[in-house]
Amino acid sequence: MFHYFGFGSNMSMLSLRAKGVTPLASHRACLTGWRLRFNVQHFFRHEGGVGNIEYTGNPEDRVLGVLHACPDEALERLDAAEAYGHGYDRIEVEVETTPHAPEQTSERVTALTYVGMPEFINDRCLPSRRYLNIVLDGARQTGLDEAYIEALVSHPVHAPGYYPPFTPPPGEFPTFDRESLARHPLYTALYGHVFDMSEARPLHEFLKGFFGGKDMTLFHLKRLDSSNVDETMDDIRNGRLNQAQLQYLNAYLNEYASEYRYAGRYHYDND
Repeated sequence: MFHYFGFGSNMSMLSLRAKGVTPLASHRACLTGWRLRFNVQHFFRHEGGVGNIEYTGNPEDRVLGVLHACPDEALERLDAAEAYGHGYDRIEVEVETTPHAPEQTSERVTALTYVGMPEFINDRCLPSRRYLNIVLDGARQTGLDEAYIEALVSHPVHAPGYYPPFTPPPGEFPTFDRESLARHPLYTALYGHVFDMSEARPLHEFLKGFFGGKDMTLFHLKRLDSSNVDETMDDIRNGRLNQAQLQYLNAYLNEYASEYRYAGRYHYDND
């Protein structure tokens, strides 16, 4: 078992479930001498910036979050979800638990957490509405300080541009399914379309291993702020998606097309 301090989207239990992590226990906690930022640029530009913490040494600064007690096998999943060694580094911090009742006492605990890598820091970034909604959901679930929540509510958000309905480029392209896609480790699929990641920009190097050879539609759907993490491949196969889900996937299809080369169609019959 290990302790993990979540301060951004990983305050939300639904967000953790989407990443395959189920804590053994979770408690409110405070990290003193640090401040919350949203300056880790997302891999895809329409998503703005995601959570980060910066050390200030000022005892007046604090980051509120959730201390999760996690089974050992969860560390590999957290590392993958946080792009450990690429987008984020993993460090140890000392946090103080926040009692829920007057008779309880606080406890200082050493915990793992993640901080942004220098090449991913962009101080002009703002969080997307989707991401900030997930952060707020986790903050409210765990009962963080109301003033802290209000500061999050009033935080400005990233305004992505308009995405037209995605249309593939003209021409003849091959068709893939799960087995044939897996034989192409630099190809990835999204909502019926396949993209070649081999010439992606350097900041996407991590995604070649994370996305490569797989369809990522369910991955993205489970990270939507309205998700209950109960979406299935059957929903995708049978078109049981609502307007918010379709708009979210359409934005990503446009982003995939701007980052990668279009390579074909994807059929879900064998998924």
